[in-house]
Amino acid sequence: MDDFREEEALGKAYDARLMARLLTYAKPFWRIILLCIVLLGFIAAVDLARPYLLKVAIDDHLNGISKPMLAYPAGQAPAGPGPVYPFAGKDFVRLPHAPADQGDAYQIIIVGTDKVLVQGHVPQGSEFAKADPPAGGTLDPLITSLAPGRRMAAVKVTPPGQPAFQVRGVVLNQQDADQFQKGDGPSVLNLALVYLALLLGGLVLNYGQTLLLQLTGQRIIFRIRQEVFGHLQRLPLAFFDRNPVGRLVTRVANDTEALSDMYTSVLVNLFRDVFVLLGIAVVMLRMHLKLGLLALAVMPFVGLVTFVYQQRARDAFRDVRVKLARINATLSENISGMRVVQIFRREKEQAGEFHAINQAHFDAGMRQLYIFAVFRPALDLLAQFALTLVIWYGGGQVIRGHLQFGVLIAFTSYIQQFFRPIQELAEKFNILQQAMASSERLFQLLDTEPSVADRPEARTLEKVRGAVEFDHVWFAYDGDNYVLRDVSFKVEPGQTVAFVGHTGAGKSSIMNLVSRFYDVQQGAVKVDGMDVRDVTQESLRRNIAVVMQDVFLFTGDVKGNIRLNAGRISDEEVRRAAATVGADTFIRRLPRSYDEPVAERGATLSAGERQLLAFARALAFDPAILVLDEATASIDSETEHLIQRALREVSKGRTTLIVAHRLSTIQHADQIIVLHKGKIREQGTHQELLAKQGLYYKLWRMQFEESRETAPGPAGTEGPLGP
Repeated sequence: MDDFREEEALGKAYDARLMARLLTYAKPFWRIILLCIVLLGFIAAVDLARPYLLKVAIDDHLNGISKPMLAYPAGQAPAGPGPVYPFAGKDFVRLPHAPADQGDAYQIIIVGTDKVLVQGHVPQGSEFAKADPPAGGTLDPLITSLAPGRRMAAVKVTPPGQPAFQVRGVVLNQQDADQFQKGDGPSVLNLALVYLALLLGGLVLNYGQTLLLQLTGQRIIFRIRQEVFGHLQRLPLAFFDRNPVGRLVTRVANDTEALSDMYTSVLVNLFRDVFVLLGIAVVMLRMHLKLGLLALAVMPFVGLVTFVYQQRARDAFRDVRVKLARINATLSENISGMRVVQIFRREKEQAGEFHAINQAHFDAGMRQLYIFAVFRPALDLLAQFALTLVIWYGGGQVIRGHLQFGVLIAFTSYIQQFFRPIQELAEKFNILQQAMASSERLFQLLDTEPSVADRPEARTLEKVRGAVEFDHVWFAYDGDNYVLRDVSFKVEPGQTVAFVGHTGAGKSSIMNLVSRFYDVQQGAVKVDGMDVRDVTQESLRRNIAVVMQDVFLFTGDVKGNIRLNAGRISDEEVRRAAATVGADTFIRRLPRSYDEPVAERGATLSAGERQLLAFARALAFDPAILVLDEATASIDSETEHLIQRALREVSKGRTTLIVAHRLSTIQHADQIIVLHKGKIREQGTHQELLAKQGLYYKLWRMQFEESRETAPGPAGTEGPLGP
């Protein structure tokens, strides 16, 4: 099948078959992609480490004075990661950096504005109050030794869920308290430096990962775009007859770019999201199980909102893509046909048609926007709700002393990080949806089998003599609507054969079949006795040059449009071909001669000049068979005279097939074939056909009468070129 409809290429939000095929394009770059995934693992680790550093700074240092401690004789504290606090002839080490089964346990508890050093461990979450009268009992020798000049205090301790009890200790002055905090300042500074190093390291890792990933994505898209363009070049003309140019441009440009976003924003970065989500969930649950479960309690609602959004957004997104393709097709058609639009003053009507298509695209885009406008705030609401739960429960636990303040700060940071990839899910889903739709359209195009293709056993056509034969050819562009019916003729090498007839008689179809732009339904087209279906298209067309009535010139310069990037054609050969057809005269008048820029479609050149360049292009490739399809229909009499003179030279030694509307240009042909309603009605030389006084004679007389009425010749002539 050579054509397809935009509406058919809709697909699913995620298609494993399409994704597997997309991954094949990434396979050659698997090492770089794996490196990007490893870098993402490090980046996720950096992201997870930052809140934990804040927790350590707050709980272990800013609020570290209240942590349980073990006291050792001076100089005998075990080596460890934690700092040692020398005080009153002993070395104090905070837990858990000291072995719990060694040393004497102490703790500084804060009662109002007092910092009281007591012996033993006070249960976490206990409430403190001043006790009056002071509790009795013995005091720790260390506390006793500190008592002179210091105030003693009794404290009522109420552990959570346990009976209250009293402890006695010494109230530390500011100098004493500073002893237990002197190592915290440098530790906080070190943590700050580590935090800064993590920020810089994350910046470097992100830069490297992004650069590698974007480079890989662009390489993948480069390959896909090359493959699509190459496939388009192999498709037959029938495919382009049925598919708008704008739609095909959308395939090569927009759809491949959509895949680029998928490779760079979704495929690999999805690993980062997974690393971050799993890492944060594990860290929160290990840090505080109840608070972690509370923070994750909203996840079922996140899943529900995401599922609803996916269902609604998929249909809306499909509609947007369909409408966009219609806009591209309409724009391409109207811009290409702007001359006709302006000549017939149809600007208002065409603008109205475009307005309707544009309005449909706008409405589809607004529907997609409304859906997205609900999804993102809904996720934000759930994220804030989870944060509210954590602050409500965690804050209460901090106030009651059951939770360290740094843990709560870390949780608030982790929740924000946790919901960030979820909040970006909408964008990723849009990219994935677009990639699925675009990949389906691209693969549908790539899977379109050319109706004209080389057979596996096709031979290469080497040196061509130029013999052409049609053997009982039947041909139709569509179904059974045959434009050629049982056509048979032979053209010997070096002959010039012309085809004439009314519009629709099948003349141009014969030219298309010689170059095998289409395949016949019945019969055979032969070159040098070989069926054109038995030889490769490349070798066949290498020996054929075609000049059509509608000349297409590419953006570039004059010599580039003659050689068409064929490096084997030298500048001298370009000039020789141009001189042969008479194009050299007007080319040298151009400001930059053969280097003169040519606008799109040759808009700055006249129709005759474009036609001459087309003749020069054909001759530069030195074909064995020259096909002229109404090639002189758009040129003036002076240019026609130049072409006629050039044709007599270039036709020597090569087969020339001419479709001509002006019969005056073909009267010197070796034979003229007259077609009527797809069949050969007459065949012979110019004089032989005139003598028959059949269909060709009528066509000649008709043009003779028109020529005499519009531009009578000099006295003594009876026709355009004489009697």
